[in-house]
Amino acid sequence: MGLHIDTVRFEDFRSYASFELDNLAGTTVLVGPNAAGKTNAIEGMQLLTACGSFRNPRSADLIRWGKQRARLRARFVSDTRDLSISLEVRPGVRSYAVNGKKKAVQDLQGILPSVTFSPDDLFLVKGTQSARRAALDLVGCQLSRNHRVIKRDYEKLVKHKNALLRDEAPALLLESVNDMLAPTALQLFLYRQALVSNLAKRMASAYEAIAGGAEHIEAVYVPSWEEEHVKQASRVQPLGLHYDRESAEVSLRRAMQRRGTEERARRRSVVGPHADHVEFFIDGRNASMFASQGQQRSLVLAWKIAEVGIVEEMLGVPPVLLLDDVMSELDASRRAALMALVSKGSQVFVTTTDTSFFEEAALGAASVVELKGGLR
Repeated sequence: MGLHIDTVRFEDFRSYASFELDNLAGTTVLVGPNAAGKTNAIEGMQLLTACGSFRNPRSADLIRWGKQRARLRARFVSDTRDLSISLEVRPGVRSYAVNGKKKAVQDLQGILPSVTFSPDDLFLVKGTQSARRAALDLVGCQLSRNHRVIKRDYEKLVKHKNALLRDEAPALLLESVNDMLAPTALQLFLYRQALVSNLAKRMASAYEAIAGGAEHIEAVYVPSWEEEHVKQASRVQPLGLHYDRESAEVSLRRAMQRRGTEERARRRSVVGPHADHVEFFIDGRNASMFASQGQQRSLVLAWKIAEVGIVEEMLGVPPVLLLDDVMSELDASRRAALMALVSKGSQVFVTTTDTSFFEEAALGAASVVELKGGLR
């Protein structure tokens, strides 16, 4: 097996005073009742691989009640590599290290990526735009160090601009902030647009296999500066939304200027990647409005399959699959599609309350670990 997680240890992380898994490879099934800490285990492994969490928690939320810090460690091994990855969490601070040497989070990008699938993902199609942008950035930050850095810088600048808007800063000062903000906003937009375009192609192929080819799906990135397209995209698929760098910059700067009065009235920034949309369409109609529950779940599963494909292609290593209690949320055909993905050679961690959702052959080849009340 290539680079994979061999050992995981948590100390004072979430519900765990301590948690250990050793000699890991292939598929590991974590079994336990609700509130046994299964999701916490998945989150911990995501923090050590993707350097992020699908829960988007505050650092303080990761620390066990009454404790000052949490520690997470993992050993990644292959025939040629042996790496110790650690994360120490204190309120407001997360510190990573590789083989005992402190590293910036972007320096861990791509060492051993992961793709997480949780029940919350099943609401991606009908959920908020902020959740869709977060899901997109979680992929992008694993694929590109620059994506992570640009996103961080952009968020700092938007926060600064919003503070100035709340304080009713002079228009000239806000214009100077826009001049600093625009290049960063432009780059983050271009990263996201390219990523959605790549994911969309893979999603279409995966969805066809899941749904039998009867429907055409599309994922589209809609910039906030295109107000009419944003409105249109809430119902039907807009056309001609791909921008090169020059046209995107012109449109972004014009919108910043045009909507400056609105921003001052609302006291917050309304133009930029923080307000962009990710939309899904089935046969040209917006899935959030018209998709059935089955179609929504097929879309999300197609998104996850696309994530795995793009991560493996761009980073040259199959991602660890972290599947949190999703088997019970899928019908038999979609479980089969997910298990086909699992069988392709990635290391897999899957949680469940009931092993009957798994075929006997798959369960027999896996390592089954029982969790009880946050203890292991």
